[in-house]
Amino acid sequence: MTNRFSTDRILFGTALTLVFFGLLMVYSSSAPLAAEQYGSAGAIFWRQAAWAVLGIGAMLLFMRLDYHHLSHPAILFPGIFAALVMLAVVLYTAPHQQTHRWLRWGALSFQPSEFAKLIVIIFLAYWLAKRAGRLDNFLRDLLPALCLTGLVVALILREPDLGTPVAILLVASGMFFIAGLPWRYFLYLFLGSLPAFYVLVYRVPYRRDRILAFLDPYADPLGSGFQVIQSLISVGTGGMTGMGLMNSRQKLFYLPAAHTDFIFAVTAEELGLWGALVLLSLFFIYFWRGWRASLLAPDDFGSYLAAGLTLMIFCQSLINISVVLALVPPKGIPLPFLSYGGSSLFSSLIATGILLNITRHAAWGEKIRLVENGPSDCCWQRAALVAM
Repeated sequence: MTNRFSTDRILFGTALTLVFFGLLMVYSSSAPLAAEQYGSAGAIFWRQAAWAVLGIGAMLLFMRLDYHHLSHPAILFPGIFAALVMLAVVLYTAPHQQTHRWLRWGALSFQPSEFAKLIVIIFLAYWLAKRAGRLDNFLRDLLPALCLTGLVVALILREPDLGTPVAILLVASGMFFIAGLPWRYFLYLFLGSLPAFYVLVYRVPYRRDRILAFLDPYADPLGSGFQVIQSLISVGTGGMTGMGLMNSRQKLFYLPAAHTDFIFAVTAEELGLWGALVLLSLFFIYFWRGWRASLLAPDDFGSYLAAGLTLMIFCQSLINISVVLALVPPKGIPLPFLSYGGSSLFSSLIATGILLNITRHAAWGEKIRLVENGPSDCCWQRAALVAM
């Protein structure tokens, strides 16, 4: 029995709530900077609002576009080629803040890495679905997927950008785990990544400084530890109920990146612990509904795709919030739906649209029986066990 054309209203409403919550906080956190740089307190907000309108339109489009089309080679492989070309071209663009992350057309700018994240997830879902239950041959089953993922990660690292590759690798690892990849391969990959970690982090001075600032931010309070300290001051100042919307003090040029990577700090300062908990609850609801879509998808491709997209949003949100709370070193990952940045918002809404389309094809009765009928080798049973 298949329940078609019944969109998950909870997921839909949660996504829209996050978008409007984000617009509110972008305006609040960016108003002083926008007034100084552009002469209008709403300049940054209106840009984000324009991307939100475009993103909601894209979400509605992908919500109605059968997700099975994404696995068709005539769509998937040109998409992979386009992502790789954009990631290569962006390396030769004019630098912005000493990085090469944006393609620009006049006043418009776009981050190819955001598009690449979606493409990698779609490809891995396609690849794993074709090899469900057969992930035991490295050369045949793993190497092609690792080569594409590694190429995308390498190109993004050249921008340079470490946060996005970390998110991609976490999501890819989660998808391989759900697909049943033997534990020994995770051990091999972990051991193989240690030299890369040493070269990419310890041997790069500014990244090494971030690690040291994370361990002891007060060792250099006006240098590498400044942002971490200001973030903690912002979160702590909010208390239980907050200072009130628009009343943050740290956004007044104390806290760097207040409307981008550290927007959660301003949210906690203005709305307090209760407001922060509401925001966290929205992300957990998003994860719950996305994971449910994965469990109830009618095929392996839909299950892996829903799991990957859900992990993308949830992992990024956890990493961003952990950075703000000084639980992990700074990585430059935006908070999905909230942080200022059209590319991130647009890709998050496209991911949500695909998730919503998967829920419209959910095989409710069949999958519930699979979950309830005891041990099985199918990916649905494995995913149910992981969800517990």
